[in-house]
Amino acid sequence: MLREECKALLDAFNKVTACYRHLVLTVGGTSDSQNLREELKKTRQKAQELAVANRNKLTSTLKDKSLSKDDKAEFERLWVIFSTCMDLLETDMRRALELGQEFPLNIPKKHLIQTGMSGGTSGVAARAMSVQNMKYDADRNIDVMDLKDLEEEIHQVDQMMYEMEMNINVPQWTVEAKQNLGAELKATVSAEASTPGLALVEERKAICDLSKLLAGVVFSAVLIIAIVLAVCVVKLS
Repeated sequence: MLREECKALLDAFNKVTACYRHLVLTVGGTSDSQNLREELKKTRQKAQELAVANRNKLTSTLKDKSLSKDDKAEFERLWVIFSTCMDLLETDMRRALELGQEFPLNIPKKHLIQTGMSGGTSGVAARAMSVQNMKYDADRNIDVMDLKDLEEEIHQVDQMMYEMEMNINVPQWTVEAKQNLGAELKATVSAEASTPGLALVEERKAICDLSKLLAGVVFSAVLIIAIVLAVCVVKLS
């Protein structure tokens, strides 16, 4: 029961961090908006809540001296997966901070650069200069407070990861994989080979190759006969 609980908690954390990464990649793009920034904030806060829950659960479990050898190995594997997800979350939070600083939302529409969509090159250059020379009012910038919060949260995540390493030291190379090397690839190949449609394709391919071989043999025989006949005609003449 404890294994399944930890796996479910880790799976939820993994899904939220993946969602957060997807949202971060859209910052500064055509779909960027205040709604996106709010969704980013909610998602990263949810990820941090799940991170704390995973850390507490796995830490208390791994410190249990009564764990069997198999259980300990399984929870250490989950711990490595959790640590990797934490690294990804911290990286994406830093990326979100950089993009948020580069692409503030309060730029007036008249100063946005329409890159090739409308206007001549002189108009685009003029708008670019306007953006470069603009000074943003921090009090009116809706992103300022959120970016400050994000900086603090990044620091908290870094501190959390440091404490995790100090409390539970599980080097990644000491954790054994649950599958043999290449097991997934072999399973995929086996599944494809067992597919009736693929088997039919392979059979047709074999027949096609045999037909090509026979055609080549016949062509070579005809060519040899033609050469022999030509030589005979030359000698007789």
